[in-house]
Amino acid sequence: MNKIKAWLETTPYKDYALTIASADASFRKYYRLMKDNKSVLLMDSSLEKESLKPFLHVTQKLSSIGINVPKILKQDLELGYLIISDFGDMLYLDILNDNNYKELYDKALDAIVFMQEADASDLPIYDKKFLHFEMDLMKEWYLEKNLGLSLHVEDKQLIERTLDAISSQVEIQPQGYFVHRDFHSRNIMIEKDGTLGIIDYQDAMSGSITYDLVSLLKDCYIEFPREEIEKLVLSFRDKKNSMVDDKTFIKWFDFMGLQRHIKVLGIFSRLYFRDEKDGYLKEIPLVLKYVIETANKYDETKELADFLKAHSNMLQMHFI
Repeated sequence: MNKIKAWLETTPYKDYALTIASADASFRKYYRLMKDNKSVLLMDSSLEKESLKPFLHVTQKLSSIGINVPKILKQDLELGYLIISDFGDMLYLDILNDNNYKELYDKALDAIVFMQEADASDLPIYDKKFLHFEMDLMKEWYLEKNLGLSLHVEDKQLIERTLDAISSQVEIQPQGYFVHRDFHSRNIMIEKDGTLGIIDYQDAMSGSITYDLVSLLKDCYIEFPREEIEKLVLSFRDKKNSMVDDKTFIKWFDFMGLQRHIKVLGIFSRLYFRDEKDGYLKEIPLVLKYVIETANKYDETKELADFLKAHSNMLQMHFI
């Protein structure tokens, strides 16, 4: 904090009051600077300075097509600090409920369609190798470290076989789209005029048409009825003017969801065991539910559903 205050003395914001705004799953922290009813945010990326250049690059990419992302007001890449515009405190997660989620999700679907117009040609590619790199986090951090399982050769073969089936289904989907990678209720802000503010996009990649759709509609922090979610999935397909039939598009959505949520099981576990952040443990049961219910629907993945169900009784002791 003293380093931040010393840096602020060199900026036009030296007289602003400094308070903690939030911290995220990475090593970034956010502070709110206020003066005379005006506020901005200070992004402290001093512990992961390498994330700043991608953030600035993607900010420019999205803002150039009219996406409402934070404005960069001051930067110091050497120290790892940015001062950016403030969207306020209202998250989608704060207001989503049974009465408004269809309307709010429809608005967010439009934002995905809009974001997918961004040029993704120079972004890292979500190829098969990277899809597997992410999914492999489940085996190490969730199954082995968190549940304490000693996986047999047959278990490992089952997992590898299933993960390959998942990545193959992801790969046959239309590719090359801008992928936010974390487009969910904690990364969508609502300004006072109702405008959506998009944040936390520095890890954007080039990938599948359904990735951000999964992040939004199968949110790790809140759940709505599957039947209504499927309607929203097909609504997105129609917004994209895709001629893909219902069953195929739903399967694309489901297999992309399996890839993401298998990864998240590993990431949420790693946040606890490696980074000593226990706030995400309580979200694991919903993520596991997504994986088991979806995997159980398809022949290619049913074995994994059965395997995870066989060990789900361990949840009570690990994730209370």
